[in-house]
Amino acid sequence: MESYGRGRGRGGGRTARGGVGGRGRERGQYDNAQHGGTSNPSNYHCFPGRQREYRSVSGQDWRSCSGVGGSSGSGRGGGVWKINYATTSSRNSGSGSDAPTSELRSLEISYPLQPSPPPESGEIVPIRRPDNGGTSYGRKVHLLVNHFAINFNRHMTMLLYNIDAQPEVPSKHGGSSRVSNSDIRVVKNKIFSDDLKGFPPSMTAYDGGKIILSAVKLPTEKVKVDVPKGEAVKSYIFNVELVKELQLRELTAYLEGRLPVIPRAILQGLDLVMKENPKKHRVQVGQGFYSMRYNRGDDLGCGVVACKGFQQSLKLTSQGPVLCVDFSVLPFRKPVPVLQFLQERLPGFNADRIDYRKVEKELKGLKVSVTHRETKQKFTIKGLTGPTESLIFTLEDRDGINPPQKVRVVDYFRNKYSKEIKFKNLPCLDLGKNGKSNVVPMEFCVLVEGQRYPKDHLDKYPSKKLKDMSLPKPWERKNFICDAVQASDGPLRGDTACKFEIEANLKMTEVVGRVLGVPNLKLGDTSGACKFTPNTENGQWNLVDKSVLQGKDIERWAVLDFSSDSLIYEKFIHKLMTRCRTLGILMKPPLFHELSDMRVLSDTDRLRKLLNHVYQKANHQLQILFCPMTYRHHGYNALKWICETQVGIVTQCCLSDRCNMGKDDYLANLALKINTKLGGNNFELFDRLPGFESDDHVMFIGADVNHPSPGNGSSPSIAAVVSTVNWPGANKYVARYRLQKHRSEKILELGEMCLDLINKYVELNKVKPNKIIVFRDGVSDNQFDMVLNEELMDLKKAIQCDGYSPTITLVIAQKRHHTRLFPVNEKQGARGGNVFPGTVVDTTIVHPWGYDFYLCSHYGLLGTSNPTHYYCLWDDHKFSSDALQKIINNLCYTFARSTKPVSLVPPAYYASNLAYRVRQYYEAWESDSATSSSLSSSSPFSLQFDPKNFKMHGDLENVMFFC
Repeated sequence: MESYGRGRGRGGGRTARGGVGGRGRERGQYDNAQHGGTSNPSNYHCFPGRQREYRSVSGQDWRSCSGVGGSSGSGRGGGVWKINYATTSSRNSGSGSDAPTSELRSLEISYPLQPSPPPESGEIVPIRRPDNGGTSYGRKVHLLVNHFAINFNRHMTMLLYNIDAQPEVPSKHGGSSRVSNSDIRVVKNKIFSDDLKGFPPSMTAYDGGKIILSAVKLPTEKVKVDVPKGEAVKSYIFNVELVKELQLRELTAYLEGRLPVIPRAILQGLDLVMKENPKKHRVQVGQGFYSMRYNRGDDLGCGVVACKGFQQSLKLTSQGPVLCVDFSVLPFRKPVPVLQFLQERLPGFNADRIDYRKVEKELKGLKVSVTHRETKQKFTIKGLTGPTESLIFTLEDRDGINPPQKVRVVDYFRNKYSKEIKFKNLPCLDLGKNGKSNVVPMEFCVLVEGQRYPKDHLDKYPSKKLKDMSLPKPWERKNFICDAVQASDGPLRGDTACKFEIEANLKMTEVVGRVLGVPNLKLGDTSGACKFTPNTENGQWNLVDKSVLQGKDIERWAVLDFSSDSLIYEKFIHKLMTRCRTLGILMKPPLFHELSDMRVLSDTDRLRKLLNHVYQKANHQLQILFCPMTYRHHGYNALKWICETQVGIVTQCCLSDRCNMGKDDYLANLALKINTKLGGNNFELFDRLPGFESDDHVMFIGADVNHPSPGNGSSPSIAAVVSTVNWPGANKYVARYRLQKHRSEKILELGEMCLDLINKYVELNKVKPNKIIVFRDGVSDNQFDMVLNEELMDLKKAIQCDGYSPTITLVIAQKRHHTRLFPVNEKQGARGGNVFPGTVVDTTIVHPWGYDFYLCSHYGLLGTSNPTHYYCLWDDHKFSSDALQKIINNLCYTFARSTKPVSLVPPAYYASNLAYRVRQYYEAWESDSATSSSLSSSSPFSLQFDPKNFKMHGDLENVMFFC
């Protein structure tokens, strides 16, 4: 139950982490038979009327080039246009024509690459790959990857325009004349439909706001546009301004290693072009596109339906640009009449008697269309009115001839639209804006399609159903992706890409990967320690006839029972003590059994008093406190906050029903957690990690930042850093954390926290670590510069003093991407159809020249495995690809509470867990402070947090309470 609010999972998780990777063809190696003897590469979709000659940049025929590995990975980054990001100036491509030329490019990269010129700013850039990829470890496997190769014309110049619209007549009330993006879209669509020659839709791609990308020049004169607004017409002045010429030869230069900084504006421009077709036919949510067609099996109940779609992103890889397409499913509100939606959402909804508060909570902020008149306009529900039958409003004559008059809403709809209102007792919806009221009866309103429903708000059953739908088997996911790519509303179809001279391969990328071998582990047995090899197919091991390497004696512990007698206490305690003893952990009977109930968890003050009472009852000498609960309760956050920051108790929460079942694997898992939290050693690697054969001390550091949930505009972000304090075991960690500026991804005090961790290492080992490996979790590609030039520099500045200057390697770990690895067929994968644990891919789908690779270190049981994308930005140790991959893969077998390899390297995994734990502290404090404020005052309350409220208790500074 520990950290049940969130977790990556050891072998699956929501995205079913697990799988294998592969290694591609050697860089610069040619394969004349790769695409047969045709002039058009096989499986490439050639747009109608556009026959091409495929040539590489070097002049080699496209058919003779083999791909090379690389992918930029996505992560958490945003999609903001950075127009001046490229270091080269914007010049005309020299084509001398607005029409696209016909030469498409495909990429060939061969070693050695010319060294990149240093950035003009003098800042450091990510290092280059030191070799052609790994070769020494593992067996080869053939894989398919959901990357679809893109070809483009390197002589093409895309034109980036900014559009704007202003009312022709300023507001009479002197208010703001700012026009919303939705109105700009209406104006843009109107002029594009009226002037097809000047504004050819198929030659442009639109971001939905103020950015248009065009393959031809657009008129830049200001134009008056008349737009119908209900029964009136509103005039706008439409303006088009050329912002930048995006020359695709800059992208070619970057892919060939001649430009050190990615031309991000060009990449975003190509991405916009590839989104244009699905945007016209599907509902867009972020990077995803979803079909509103659903069947009965997709209904989640309560007016919510699960809609399937795909996520897409453009990546730069060693085979050139690729489109990464992945399966996705999201819950949406049904596009049904408002009254039908309320009947499904609210059990017992009755039009004769309604709960205003519940109805307004369900409807406020949703978008609706109206049926009483013909209009395509969409309205946002601002709130509810009183009963329709009693509503009266003032009707003004637009021409100003007749004086304003009071009119009943019922009479207005009868006389104006010949509509008789049936449910006169129901409130109307207020659809007004800009301070003006616009009331419409509910029965004439229909929910607009494509309104996402928050997954966190789903009840238990629909949440489980949605989760099951989001975890298709690998072959099901692969088939869905291939169907989506080839569909008429898919990302690789439509006219727009053709007009921009972009062509795409409709088949997945084939790569050759490698499966790294499992490492030997050191476990305990009757003789003290033994060498043990995990299962070579799934990487798992069990503790039958084995024990932990170093068991921690548990002499002073107690049970605080919140389960209200649902726990079969004596039976559970006996089984737990017996299982701990067989694992080599001496566990004496508990000091006492304190009874409580789940209601206490809802009252922070009562909980605090109870925990202090228990600690005093144990004479302030308690190693660990067991807390059985009947069900998962939000009071868990408060319990952890109080125990770990105020009282100083290590706790272990568990669910009473699982305790009563007493299964051996569950009890063993509890024992591993307890032993780890108390400073024991469950298992470690038998052999030293490659590259560390000397007597130097090595420290592994993990760092992550946890941000508030979407919609939260004020809560701080949490920066967490953990580090190992034992070598060569490298499996015991200590932690430090800070609350920092809202949504700041940069770890503001990284150097200070790392210096503190190094001092702790010295305190425990009497020596400073000579080598430091940092794993940074959760940053996107466009934040690499920040990590390198700010965080890394802060770390070096903080720790390098008095002649101490350890060597440092910095590796980014990314889980939030959509690259998936599939066995070529079901029989070539592991049981369940996923790739084998230890699969690594470091060619073809990786960055053109960067030092990155995809590693599926875990065994995926649910859905399709999600590999972790590792990107080495800095490396003083000069690790080869083989060495770095093996270090990370082997470390994944050292996660303390798991008898299987995990999907993310443990330093980053622990840092993520710690950051989330501190988030739980903050949420508990926030809830407690809000409750206290509401009891003491009726005035508005603004939470101002004090970092002291979240400071780690001194007794927990050296233990892994966060595991």
